[in-house]
Amino acid sequence: MPGTEALGVDYADLDQVEASAKDILHPAVYDFFAGGAGDESALAANLASWRTIRLRPRVLRPAAHPDTSVTVLGSTLAAPIVIAPMGYQRLAHPDGERATAVAAARVGAAMTLSTYATTRLEDVRAAAPDGVQWFQTYILQDRGLTADLLQRAAASGFTAVLLTVDATVPGDRRRDRRHGYALPHADGIDLPNLGGVGLDAAYSSRLEADLGPDVIGWVREVSGLPVAVKGVLHPDDARVCVDAGAAGVVVSNHGGRQLDAAMASADALADVVNAVGDRADVLVDGGVRRGADVVRALALGARAVLVGRPVLWALAHDGEEGVTAMLTALIDGIGECLRMCGAPSATALGADVLARVR
Repeated sequence: MPGTEALGVDYADLDQVEASAKDILHPAVYDFFAGGAGDESALAANLASWRTIRLRPRVLRPAAHPDTSVTVLGSTLAAPIVIAPMGYQRLAHPDGERATAVAAARVGAAMTLSTYATTRLEDVRAAAPDGVQWFQTYILQDRGLTADLLQRAAASGFTAVLLTVDATVPGDRRRDRRHGYALPHADGIDLPNLGGVGLDAAYSSRLEADLGPDVIGWVREVSGLPVAVKGVLHPDDARVCVDAGAAGVVVSNHGGRQLDAAMASADALADVVNAVGDRADVLVDGGVRRGADVVRALALGARAVLVGRPVLWALAHDGEEGVTAMLTALIDGIGECLRMCGAPSATALGADVLARVR
């Protein structure tokens, strides 16, 4: 992998990577990727809330070579990193989701493919056949199409499903509204997993609005794969998901893109972990930007974290090599933080290394 000097940015400095990507991307694409709902207070809170959790390092504990590996949703990862489901990646770079999948496999992270991907799911799987890949689904109004997507994903070698449940109605995305809810047309780029529909499909009413817990069992039965429910902030909802058969829950406010008044994922995590116990894997999504954030999440009880926008910025800047460099820098940061906290592994962290500051 090229060093950061060869790639032109310091991939440990994600503010710099985002600034570089902003210069590269069409303004409507940048705003679509970067924007949140309303005044974007939930988006800002996702970032700020991790900073309110301070680490209390332990000393005189051998941790010179910490093990960053974890097992989550039945798959072993070299690091507790899952690439969040994000659509439209070929608008960031021509190689799009293929490049992201290859980069994830190179570093031993999992990659989640969005329903709104701009690459066929079979082609993404073929690009990195040895990598861990999960498929993200919404429940479409066309249940037959939803079932077909799930069965194709399972047949292609995806090993888990992330069922997104917090976007049954559209958020107030003001940046997108300023651009007329339109993305720039690009030759040969559409949403092939939705039958080749145009890029405006995200703004249509294709999603089923009324969902109940029974949908979890339906997704599991149709796909034959473990299901993690994404978009959980309330501990009672987490219990309902697990009671309905979920193998995991993802604590998430949809990257601040849905309800602007929603609490930050970091602030919801501990209550969800306590509600679920050891009955399911808990993951968290939103605002993770450095290795210390990952360690904070693990100490609060998460099994792994999802990383979203930084992947898009790295992809826009340097394609596969950029995503690989960004993930490598993040994983290096996890190892460094584990060493400084006296933790021999990613699974050896507990609340004793945490201190909240308000």
